[in-house]
Amino acid sequence: MSDERAKLVRRFTAQRGCDTMLSGIRPASVREQLAVIGKTAAEDAVPDFYGEGGPVEELEGRVAGLLGTEAAVFFPTGTMAQQIALRYGAELTGRDGVGLHPLSHPVLHERDAHVLLAGLRTVRTTDAPRNPIAAEVAALDEPIGTLMLELPLRDAGFVLPEWDELTAVVTAARERGARVHLDGARLWESTVHLAHPLAAVAALADSTYVSFYKSLNGHSGAALAGDAELVRYARAWRHRHGGNLFQQWPAALAALAGLTHELPRLPRYVAHAKVVAAALATLPGARVYPERPHTHQFRLWLPHPADALNEAALALAEEEQAWFVGGWRDTEVPGVALAEVTVAGPALELDADQVVGLADRFLRRLPR
Repeated sequence: MSDERAKLVRRFTAQRGCDTMLSGIRPASVREQLAVIGKTAAEDAVPDFYGEGGPVEELEGRVAGLLGTEAAVFFPTGTMAQQIALRYGAELTGRDGVGLHPLSHPVLHERDAHVLLAGLRTVRTTDAPRNPIAAEVAALDEPIGTLMLELPLRDAGFVLPEWDELTAVVTAARERGARVHLDGARLWESTVHLAHPLAAVAALADSTYVSFYKSLNGHSGAALAGDAELVRYARAWRHRHGGNLFQQWPAALAALAGLTHELPRLPRYVAHAKVVAAALATLPGARVYPERPHTHQFRLWLPHPADALNEAALALAEEEQAWFVGGWRDTEVPGVALAEVTVAGPALELDADQVVGLADRFLRRLPR
């Protein structure tokens, strides 16, 4: 077993044994996940075949209903879904430029797939750690076929615009003749800050991508939603990309379970994230951002090396069955590390004083 694999197994085992969790959820075993999808499937449910029928078709209809779009199509990955949405915008407009934030997912996490596979070009919208504003889109010095907005912008701290800012930037894109695509991997929990329902947000755009595992605890998969023409095009290109798998019912059933059980809970997580963030901000040398989180996720900095923080988190879990925060990574400031905090179901059991108490137990395990 490689060192990286051993670390993953150790963390998985440690988290599964925890009775208390501040960030994230207790990971489920394969048997537990099979039990969930078994309960989700109707007694007479049949599998899908190459994306047709079964739970996949049910999921597509449910997503289209939630987002208020004509149709939706299931994808094995969001990376594939977004490449196709951006390609479609280029073909319709005749413009291969895509307005992207330099911290957006296609730029940071997809190995230039939109450039190498779809033949598109990145047009940077802004260097500010937020989504672009209308004035910045209006001032772009070259035409774009699609403006992509990541809601929330994860690598800037899960930040969202205000509703008026969002509608203004969409108007600015339209005035430049561009389509609008929403990277809504975490759109489900964004409605609280935006103060508008999912369908109202999706109505601003020509296409919307949503993920089924980032917030809904699904196995994998995504959907691309929009009008019938977009979805017809997306099905053809999904096939070309190798995404038309023989059967995808396990992922679809897990996604349906997430929509049923987890989606209604997300507003509570978003509200409690503000309580958790305020408590963590009181720790020695700590910084949280945003100070009042826009979603149920936010960033936390502590003045310690990442290796020490990750080891302390594992030790606390293994010895006291309590999980604080993991996934620490060093920053450009020596001796300061960053982690992403995800407030989910287990954290609802912790009030502000209990959060501080758990943090104190965690910090005591750091080298003096």
